[in-house]
Amino acid sequence: MNQLKQIHAHTLRTGIDLTKFLITKLLEIPNIPYAHKVFDLIPQPNVFLYNKLIQAFSSHGPYHNCFILYTQMCLGGCSPNQHSFTSLFAASATLNSPPQGQMLHAHLVKLGYEFDLYASTALVDMYAKLGMLPSARQVFDKMKVRDVPTWNSLIAGYARNGDMEGAAKVFDEMPVKNVISWTAMISGYSQNGKYKDALGLFLEMEKVKDLRPNEVTIASILPACASLGALEVGQRIETYARAHGYFKNLFVCNALLEMYARCGRIDKALTIFEEIGARRNLCSWNTMIMGLAVHGRSNEAIQLFHRIRGSISLLSAYICLEIFAAHIVEGVRPDDVTFVGVILACTHGGMVKKGREIFETTMNNFCITPKIEHYGCMIDLLGRAGELQEAYDLIQTMPMKPDSVLWGTLLGACSFHNNVELAEIAAKHLYKLEPWNPGNYVILSNIYANTGRWDGVAKLRKMMKGFKITKAAGYSFFEEGSQVYKFIVDDRSHPRSNEIYWVLNEISLKMKKHYENATLFEGCVFGAFTSGNHQYSSRGQDSHISITLMNTNRGGEDDRHKKKGVVALAAQVVAVV
Repeated sequence: MNQLKQIHAHTLRTGIDLTKFLITKLLEIPNIPYAHKVFDLIPQPNVFLYNKLIQAFSSHGPYHNCFILYTQMCLGGCSPNQHSFTSLFAASATLNSPPQGQMLHAHLVKLGYEFDLYASTALVDMYAKLGMLPSARQVFDKMKVRDVPTWNSLIAGYARNGDMEGAAKVFDEMPVKNVISWTAMISGYSQNGKYKDALGLFLEMEKVKDLRPNEVTIASILPACASLGALEVGQRIETYARAHGYFKNLFVCNALLEMYARCGRIDKALTIFEEIGARRNLCSWNTMIMGLAVHGRSNEAIQLFHRIRGSISLLSAYICLEIFAAHIVEGVRPDDVTFVGVILACTHGGMVKKGREIFETTMNNFCITPKIEHYGCMIDLLGRAGELQEAYDLIQTMPMKPDSVLWGTLLGACSFHNNVELAEIAAKHLYKLEPWNPGNYVILSNIYANTGRWDGVAKLRKMMKGFKITKAAGYSFFEEGSQVYKFIVDDRSHPRSNEIYWVLNEISLKMKKHYENATLFEGCVFGAFTSGNHQYSSRGQDSHISITLMNTNRGGEDDRHKKKGVVALAAQVVAVV
């Protein structure tokens, strides 16, 4: 920088024109304010210098300076070229300014650059980012030549707006795909909750020759693994990421941290967390705190929270406390998500008093206004503790309108404590907010049944029949052998379904023999035994047990003999439980 200042001083003394060189080098640093000052000293800047400065502001901001320079360019008699619009379209998308973008589009056409590949691709990208997909598609369809970035921009636009069918159609039509194309689809599926599709596409991508997932691909697929519980695939992805040096990327680290925490491997998550070290950001802290909170570190989390406030002296604490302490000590200020994790720790520990204190006092000390998520956590905390009236009163005094999640939380708590009066109030609100949800009717019906209110049960069944509300079949995802399976009740879609049901039946016989007239936990192996018939709910959990057992021993012995041994082992295990 000092050398450039010396060169600048030399040009001012000698009159040698080195402004183009100076501005270019200053923007490479980048020192945009200095470059802008040098630019303003030029009597008649050319289009090259305008474009360089517009590009710099488009990349680093302030973005409105792009349009100030564009106006200055036009008024000063310097005609913009196709490269000018590439940066201007990007700035319009960043500022979320459709009128500005449409005006620039008109200028592009007027100046005859409509069919320039780079300008048109930037235009497609701008409309896609602004959510104006029909306009993006119209520009795309008019283009005589399209390259891979053009296709990728349109795919990303569809994915960003939640239209994965449209994105998939464009993806399938692509003549040539690169890693960005695949990543855009995987990221789109993951962000739109289509985790199985994301994982399936990633596994398909791995089979493509000479195509290697990059850091963005890894950071996009790991959340899908976390949501599906696909631990084996996640572990394989970790190995790949480490081998290719992607662990230097904090987004990859945080995604891997979340995957292990959500898959129940909290010790592994802690190892990753410590490995990240000084690179940890607020996302890292919040992910680890939330993971520890739901894994029963409640008392320690709250003790550390008090230690942060300086109210207690703590000589030893569990890992969650140490993490939360470092969270403050290392200068990362807690946000609203952090407090969701802390109140959640109170919920899992049944610490109503501590939860109230954090909600009513501590959040205010950190200048954080409670959001609906914090109210939801508090209602869950109070509801689990049986403080149903206080939970209802909190809903009534909320500054924002309660949503279906809050009323659903109260209804669930009423179900646990068989409180009919408040359950009816919660259900009444839920029927208005989500009349299509059969779960609300079923929960209230169960409360009526548990309290002997059979007239209420009959009334609800009549309502559901009249409104044509049916309960959707429950399903489960699970992973076995790096594959993710989905099962619903009485599912026969799996190619080994006959073996699955054979194993379930054999387990049923063994357990029936051990426990005469026993009732098993729902979702463990099967629902209940009845007079002489083995009626079992063929849920995902049951099928998971069956497939896992069938894959336990892959030796050369006879299959039926192998299964009998596995069934005997399973019966012994469940008998111990």
